[in-house]
Amino acid sequence: MTGDESVADGAVGGDIEYGIDERPPVGESVVLGVQHYLTMVGANIAVPLILAGAMEMPPDVTARFVGTFFVVSGIATLAQTTFGNRYPIVQGAPFSMLAPALAIVGVVTAGGVAGQPDWQAALLQLQGAIIVASLVEVVMGYFGLVGRLRRFLSPVVIAPTIALIGLSLFGAPQITAANQSWPLLGLTLGLILLFSQYLDVRHKAFRLYPVILALVIAWVVTAALSVFGVIGVNHPGYVDLGAIADSRLLLPIYPLQWGTPQFTMAFVIGMFAGVLASIVESIGDYYAVANLSGSGAPSEKRINHGIGMEGLMNVFSGIMGTGGSTSYSENIGAIGLTGVASRYVVQLGAAVMIVVGFVGYFGQVIATIPDPIVGGLFIAMFGQIVAVGISNLRHVDLDSSRNTFIIGFALFVGLAIPAYMGNFESPIAFRETVGLEGTVAYVVSATGIGGTAVAVPIEAAAQAVVDTIYIIGSTGMAVGGLVALFLDNTVPGTREERGLADWDRLTESESEFDSFRDRWLEADVGHER
Repeated sequence: MTGDESVADGAVGGDIEYGIDERPPVGESVVLGVQHYLTMVGANIAVPLILAGAMEMPPDVTARFVGTFFVVSGIATLAQTTFGNRYPIVQGAPFSMLAPALAIVGVVTAGGVAGQPDWQAALLQLQGAIIVASLVEVVMGYFGLVGRLRRFLSPVVIAPTIALIGLSLFGAPQITAANQSWPLLGLTLGLILLFSQYLDVRHKAFRLYPVILALVIAWVVTAALSVFGVIGVNHPGYVDLGAIADSRLLLPIYPLQWGTPQFTMAFVIGMFAGVLASIVESIGDYYAVANLSGSGAPSEKRINHGIGMEGLMNVFSGIMGTGGSTSYSENIGAIGLTGVASRYVVQLGAAVMIVVGFVGYFGQVIATIPDPIVGGLFIAMFGQIVAVGISNLRHVDLDSSRNTFIIGFALFVGLAIPAYMGNFESPIAFRETVGLEGTVAYVVSATGIGGTAVAVPIEAAAQAVVDTIYIIGSTGMAVGGLVALFLDNTVPGTREERGLADWDRLTESESEFDSFRDRWLEADVGHER
């Protein structure tokens, strides 16, 4: 099956301006690539800033920390688009791994480590946990363990999973903050709608650059209002231009820049729960980008290479000293808005990010983008992803009460359980509510086994289980996806009813995906001939 056939069969990608393998002119591609990255800057900055705040990292170190995230993001994107699944997906800092990261930071900074600042001790423990947990992800990907899951996936599972990726940020503070500036958010969102939906037929620039045009116009407006004193320092739309001038020109970013990573098994187990949630989210992203770009659903081979490469890049991020790397849903939403699914475009954007990640002024300029503007971007991008998830239901028999129950139930619990987990600030607070220490003490006492040598391993195992429940339970797409996966494969239903018969026709064959190794061997054979 070819990509053209999948589009003809009704894929969402029928409106694609540039397909995955197409190469727009270099200048246009650079601008489009930067636009892809601008859609995810809010999230890619939020993660390091949240971690830096939790570690009480000094301001000068924080700027370098943020820059490192962008350098890692660019390198991981180049690796994924070239050697991994080869989808045009930007890689960035994962929110799914933020909960265990904050738990690690909380535990380490509470106790302190002699001879090191608390932030450095916490960061080294975080690096070690990410490296070891991600090595397991590498094995799961390249040994085919994740790809085998594809045979259990149907549109009934994928639709709510993708939809929950978009719905997960409906309560983001950039949107729902009590002091929200709705005029600025409305300006950004209105400009995106104007350019992408109303003026897209008037000029190609409106179709290709709605995000970057809206972002630049909204930022210039807020910067001008800030300079002329119309909005003050405490206003959510205030732009601090002075902070840009105070930035360093170049930032020293290199492997092991914070020191040698340290390894604690309890932290590794907790981080692995975040890695699992990231894997579930990434699989949903793969299906979403295939749907949007007019490609067939990803093959088992492509999924394996994608997850394997994400694991390798997570290991790399640990070595560089960041909080991990995963596929970014914001970028997928940009494909839906702009119709630009070119791998080449994303690769050029990644190259730009690697360069500017070393430039202190860039990171500070990005940091000045006000939350209301980011909120407007979020509404447009994530609304698009929700629609992509729902579009998968066209393959499903929606007259089936079985299907409507599974889909509705998965969506509901995928929103409800993370909302409940939001009552707890961290896994530590969740452990206290569960009464972990008391439960372990009761088990040890009731079974008659005693002594620290026995109690400590039991407590560590119980802690790992509770932390895993908290982390996965805090990730909507993981909860909804796992519930839908279980129900869809246990509640009786025909292949036609579940949408598998139609989907099999649209899924790419294993031979359609050429890994880097396949292409290298083909080139080598051709050279010998």
